[in-house]
Amino acid sequence: MFITLEGPEGSGKTSHIPHLVEFLREQGYTVFPTREPGGSSIGEQIREVLHSLDNTEMHPRTETLLYQAARAQFVEEIIQPRLNAGEIVISDRYADSTLAYQGYGHQQELAHVHALIHYATGGLVPDLTILLDLDVEVGLARKTNADEWNRLDAYDVEFHQRVRAGYLNLVEAEPQRWLVVDAEQEWGKVQENLKRSLVEKLALKK
Repeated sequence: MFITLEGPEGSGKTSHIPHLVEFLREQGYTVFPTREPGGSSIGEQIREVLHSLDNTEMHPRTETLLYQAARAQFVEEIIQPRLNAGEIVISDRYADSTLAYQGYGHQQELAHVHALIHYATGGLVPDLTILLDLDVEVGLARKTNADEWNRLDAYDVEFHQRVRAGYLNLVEAEPQRWLVVDAEQEWGKVQENLKRSLVEKLALKK
């Protein structure tokens, strides 16, 4: 089973995943946590280029293609072998991030972005995608306070508002794959909701 967590900046994906992994392992599942961009040695090198504040001149098409390069390696080297072995893979971001950020955020042609994603992933789609949703300015303030600022965080607020709206459009277009969790709640409440969602989804898969 392939599970992804998505959301605007500061939504808390990275902090929640280790606890979800521990919870699922306690239930007897074999779970592999990973992240995008990255996950593989090649992907982590591309991540450095994408996130570096030294690369503010990067064009949106360049950004989009670099994400797909990292993703293609990620799917072939990491995700697909784990899924084939019967493991649960939980990823901090995946292809929906490209649609939200490079598609809606940069206002690129969505049909072109979809085509690139399909090529990079070989058509691999998550079984479950959880959107940790919150107000854009709240999320950016969290990122600033956490001292984890990167090149994409530095885009203007209007960009991030388009990203959030893009995520909500993706949920509306494919509701059977998505679950939306209010990430402005207290951390423990969000974690509780995430665990409940996973239990419900895994029960359906049995």
